[in-house]
Amino acid sequence: MITTKFSRQRESIKEYLSQTKEHPTADTVYMHIREKYPNISLGTVYRNLNLLVDLGEIIKLSPGNGSDRFDGNPLPHYHFVCTECSCVQDLDIVPGALDHINRIAEAGFNGEIQGHSVFFYGKCSNCKLNN
Repeated sequence: MITTKFSRQRESIKEYLSQTKEHPTADTVYMHIREKYPNISLGTVYRNLNLLVDLGEIIKLSPGNGSDRFDGNPLPHYHFVCTECSCVQDLDIVPGALDHINRIAEAGFNGEIQGHSVFFYGKCSNCKLNN
């Protein structure tokens, strides 16, 4: 278990992520946190983001479209990635609705599947309207 001392900056990062539906990059988190802590460095933001991921308090998403994104909701859920504007959005799928994927994957695998991570890709509603 990782033990850490209290950090106002880290708590501010966690609070920001828990209150936004966006899935910001580290640079976006940095720009937001700088409003409250103007002397914070980008390196400090990266270290705190990675620590929060290690602690299981946030999740890091690597949707394959550039920079990693961060999500303040660490509970299992699914994401949509827009192929036009690269936004990342939560999908409203009933928890456990896709658990059968684990059984399908395990059927052809001589190991133990413990979970999965899935991204859905396409055009978000804004990009769909503008095309």
